[in-house]
Amino acid sequence: MSALDLIPAGRTFGADEITVYADSGSRTLDEAIAEADVLVSCPHAGARIPEELVPFLSPALTRRLQYDFTDVATDAIVREWARFDPRVVAVLNPHPRLVRDPNRARPSDIAGDLSTAIERTRAAGAWKKVDLTGVDAIRPVTFSFFPILEVPTDEAERDRLVQTFVEVGERGLGVYERTRDALTERFVDQKLRTGGRFTRLSFHDTMNTTTTRDGAVNVARDAKDRLPSVVALSNRGGTRGDERDPADPPTMDPARLRALADAHRAGFRVDDPDDVALNQPYLGSQEILSAGRRFRELAPQAAEAALELDAVQAEFLREFLLGDAAVEELHRPGTDWVTEDPAHVREVADACRRSWDLYREL
Repeated sequence: MSALDLIPAGRTFGADEITVYADSGSRTLDEAIAEADVLVSCPHAGARIPEELVPFLSPALTRRLQYDFTDVATDAIVREWARFDPRVVAVLNPHPRLVRDPNRARPSDIAGDLSTAIERTRAAGAWKKVDLTGVDAIRPVTFSFFPILEVPTDEAERDRLVQTFVEVGERGLGVYERTRDALTERFVDQKLRTGGRFTRLSFHDTMNTTTTRDGAVNVARDAKDRLPSVVALSNRGGTRGDERDPADPPTMDPARLRALADAHRAGFRVDDPDDVALNQPYLGSQEILSAGRRFRELAPQAAEAALELDAVQAEFLREFLLGDAAVEELHRPGTDWVTEDPAHVREVADACRRSWDLYREL
């Protein structure tokens, strides 16, 4: 357990610690919002686990499994991008999805959902595939079905587990959610006065392989679950971004999503157009769903202000974000995580900036 990367007990994050923008030493956040047109949110960027949760963790949890259960590659890349691009502001969740997943709807009954997830997991058996649909805001297993939580059988202790998760979450995850939503409203207020464009970008990564018991991240996902070679951009639509279901409308205008995809193909200098896909394998989750609902509410005011409001999810292939050397290491058994290459991080961040600059010209 000592090998895990922990947040000291009692640590509470401030909004300014998790908000990143260019020239923050000489510009105010209001000035940054006035110049920017993209708010990047990273709901799964955090990897360090709050120390209060250690008593509930499996003793078999390693640092590699800890980090693999996050979108940790997004943290360094988005911070680098936001520090050098005055057209974006970024907000990053400091807590891992283990605490609670902010890209899922917040459960009205956290204890009930967690209990259901635990019972489904127990029924399936350790390391066995289990369907946690609808109850996966707090997961007792990772995506490779490693039992990450050592759940008490005693009801009082289980209540203590849930209460600890809720209380700890407010010190980081809750700060992230409130900051993300407040920044969204500040952007909207600003852009309704000036017109133009505002995009909410939910930034993620996923690996096309999952972990084994010995820590090797080398088990291929099912073909239907594999990401393209660079990124999947999602707006809840079809493979061209058009409406898929009238009850689930696109969160980004389809033509603008296609333009954004073309900009990423050029910005990332892809070899094959299919390296950038739309709504495959993911449609996008809670962050763009909630932003899309908010933007539809604002449609009359936005039209009057000549303001385009969009929400899009970018799910990057983690192998691409980490680079070949790191991936080769992760494919081998081990308990530790990789060291990210600063030059590679900067290269990917530059490509993000280049892609959005090209999008603005299309």
